Amino acid sequence: MKGIREYITRDMIKWSRSPVSVVSMLVMPAAWLIFVGLALPVTFTGNYLDFIVPGILVMTMLSSSLNGGTLLMFDKILGFLNKFLALPTPRESILVGKILFITIRGAIQATIILVIAVLIGATILSPAQYGMIYLILLLFGFLMSACATTIALYLSDHDSYAAFNTMIAMPLFFTSSALMPYDVMPAWLRSIAHLNPLSYAIDAVRAAETGILPLVQIGLLIVLGGVVIAICMHMFRRVTVG
Repeated sequence: MKGIREYITRDMIKWSRSPVSVVSMLVMPAAWLIFVGLALPVTFTGNYLDFIVPGILVMTMLSSSLNGGTLLMFDKILGFLNKFLALPTPRESILVGKILFITIRGAIQATIILVIAVLIGATILSPAQYGMIYLILLLFGFLMSACATTIALYLSDHDSYAAFNTMIAMPLFFTSSALMPYDVMPAWLRSIAHLNPLSYAIDAVRAAETGILPLVQIGLLIVLGGVVIAICMHMFRRVTVG
């Protein structure tokens, strides 16, 4: 655990020294929150801002995860990874520390978006509801961070990963339940949305906002996270042992 904590601290210090990176990753979710949540006239829900906030929070975690997928890749390119592998800490702690940092970074960014949402008129919830929302966001962030890191390890090329990031981010968001409920979706989109992992997290956050414990969605996120982290560790061992 000490090794994992040191890797997280190292990445946190590095991130805090790049204010442009901190701000730039908040621009898109904040723009969606303000210009869509406040400006779009929608009739299928009473308060569209409250409806869209869960989707924006999950999108913030997704964006942080996808952007964080290249961290191991850059460490490898710059030669830091070889130095880390020579340390006495288990090599898996490098991977776990990286995934946990990406998840924590996403949670910090989601907190800023949540504060903005409250300031512009979103409903204030109870501490228990916020606690459940953060649990869901952390599980989802861990899942997507592990996915992004696995893809980055497989591609091992920044340009290829940037293309993958661009190709997958918006389609995942638009085919989820972020912008509209299932009952107003076309049938083909509804089928896709029900299979989209973003929808699991978004639906779970919406359930938590109403005081319901979303056990099914939380269970799915835990199972998917366990499967993906196992695949990621296998990929990491294959990349670093060779």
